[in-house]
Amino acid sequence: MDFARRTIDIARRNVEEGGRPFATVIVKDGEILAESPNRVAQTSDPTAHAEILAIREACQKLGTEHLVGATIYVLAHPCPMCLGSLYYCSPDEVVFLTTREAYEPHYVDDRKYFELKTFYGEFAKDYRDRRLPMRHEPSEAAVDVYRLWQDRNGGNRRVTGAPTTK
Repeated sequence: MDFARRTIDIARRNVEEGGRPFATVIVKDGEILAESPNRVAQTSDPTAHAEILAIREACQKLGTEHLVGATIYVLAHPCPMCLGSLYYCSPDEVVFLTTREAYEPHYVDDRKYFELKTFYGEFAKDYRDRRLPMRHEPSEAAVDVYRLWQDRNGGNRRVTGAPTTK
């Protein structure tokens, strides 16, 4: 099966049905594990990006938050939210089929604090210098939640079974 073509077809169908031009197909062992179009317009959920929805479905099917061994096809280079999710689920590979520069003459999604041209740079800034107003309110009680987690996990700070760089 041509998984790139499948990704394009899902995105095209979504546009024809009133959705946005994005889709994701997750493949493992040569089979489609999960697939989804972007559902933001249909659900009024700003997190209902194709990557997020497909990752959720794939992880639920596998019973794990790790997609080791999977290849994830996405229509366009992932936005920062989706890129973070892709890093977090640890697939073997992500294949994107177009760039922002290629689709920008046809689709732009700029928001109050979100412009694709500058948004990746926002992550590198200190939180005090970001466009989105952020305030740190230190709380030892917040840290206590993490202490509780570590205690309940036998003193281990890491998530058991998570793929690491070591």
